[in-house]
Amino acid sequence: MDIKEFFEQSAGRWFSQRTSNHITSQPIKNGKSNITMEMLSGDAPEVIKLCKQYQIEPGMAIFGVKVIWDGTVVGEQKKQTGSTVVVAVPNPENPDIGKLLRTNGDVEETSLKCRYSIGQDDVLTMITEGKTLYAEERFWFASPNFRL
Repeated sequence: MDIKEFFEQSAGRWFSQRTSNHITSQPIKNGKSNITMEMLSGDAPEVIKLCKQYQIEPGMAIFGVKVIWDGTVVGEQKKQTGSTVVVAVPNPENPDIGKLLRTNGDVEETSLKCRYSIGQDDVLTMITEGKTLYAEERFWFASPNFRL
């Protein structure tokens, strides 16, 4: 499975459960969300705009994904809603690794760097780094409609 196949299989509506653990600063948080993922072509206006923000040649992007979420976090009254666009830019020499460009809410921010790799076991690993952030996430399909 390559990065495009992974996101194509992810397209559609999903129910998501998530646990966040910030070891030094906050207690563990549990949340639930409804997520919609919509595939975008490599020449979609949102994809081209994001490539330009990151100063990457738009032709290097093979696709984009619009992600919309609506959820709650246990113990918080405010709903968690929003959207982002994610654009895949594979390494030309090894498409199993590459960059993921993404919008950061309404802010045109490019300080977060995200890279991906897909292993032979079809597990997608995403690593996001910023000034005060390091997040490593792993995603895989236990079955065609059950993603972990």
